[in-house]
Amino acid sequence: MKEILLTILLAAIAFVGAPYPHPSSPSISHPKQNPTLPEQDRIRLSEAFRLGDQLGDQIWPGWSKAPFAVLLVTPEYEFLIRHPQPSAGFTSIGYDEKLKSNVFFRRRTMPPSFLATFPAVRGNITSTIVVGQAENTWVKTSTPWVITLLHEHFHQLQDSQPNFYADVNALNLSHGDQTGMWMLNYAFPYDRPDVQKQFARMSELLADALTSPKRGRTKRVRDYRAAQAEFKQLVSADDYKYLAFQFWKEGVARYTEYRVAQLAAARFRPSKEFRELPDYRPLADIARTTYEGIFSQLRNQKLGEAKREVVYSFGAAEGLLLDQLKPNWRRRYFVEKFDLGKL
Repeated sequence: MKEILLTILLAAIAFVGAPYPHPSSPSISHPKQNPTLPEQDRIRLSEAFRLGDQLGDQIWPGWSKAPFAVLLVTPEYEFLIRHPQPSAGFTSIGYDEKLKSNVFFRRRTMPPSFLATFPAVRGNITSTIVVGQAENTWVKTSTPWVITLLHEHFHQLQDSQPNFYADVNALNLSHGDQTGMWMLNYAFPYDRPDVQKQFARMSELLADALTSPKRGRTKRVRDYRAAQAEFKQLVSADDYKYLAFQFWKEGVARYTEYRVAQLAAARFRPSKEFRELPDYRPLADIARTTYEGIFSQLRNQKLGEAKREVVYSFGAAEGLLLDQLKPNWRRRYFVEKFDLGKL
């Protein structure tokens, strides 16, 4: 259990894409007056919670039952919201009506640019989104920040499945690594020319299958599956299992970003406060740019350069193709775990 939790933390660090300094010990001194959660962050968080509450179960059955705990990291403090069991290092600010949650704070221990999900509160395994303010993360502005929070919230749904950590461990992909670094540093043959060439061909055929008219889709899907089978023969069983797991976990989280933005553009009315934020963008814009990004990366990114990063667009595209072939596939996603090919 400890090994897999460390793995998740390390994967979170990779997602941030910057060196992660060792957290400083929480200060036992507090300001004379408790800090307040910045108003624009209250508005952003409230919008994310409203969006998840109203639309989540329409995308993933049972999503509303997953935790939606958030640790917001500001330059001086961290604010804990919707967490069932804050540790002793936190001080209560009180109940926030807008967020429908008690809010706690402590001195900052995480980088302000952080954006990841893992059990971040000492002594508790609740999967928690650790996120900097929008302008301090790579997301930069409010609307994509809210949608990215739903990406992370989907990881909370994954993490909350029965026996999830044990099932990931049972993949036996650590190859003796006791540090939990295997999820980041797995020795996949990204640099082999034959693997690169076949991955590029497989990616192009996946894009073709996804964009083909219904009349020609069967042949396109057949071509893609044949290329996938050839790719599988080029690498070891564990290598393929590793990549399939990453498509299943991170790729479908990116797919979920798109589906949330798409559904929200049609069925969700942002609050007046959120629309009045100076960096507000319509949800339809986020849905369009997310979709375009998936296809641009699928057709253009190179395995030898992007390495593990290819899993986001590739897994998202497989999810979109499954929408066309088996519209109810999401009901089996947590049963046929860790390989979208099973679906």
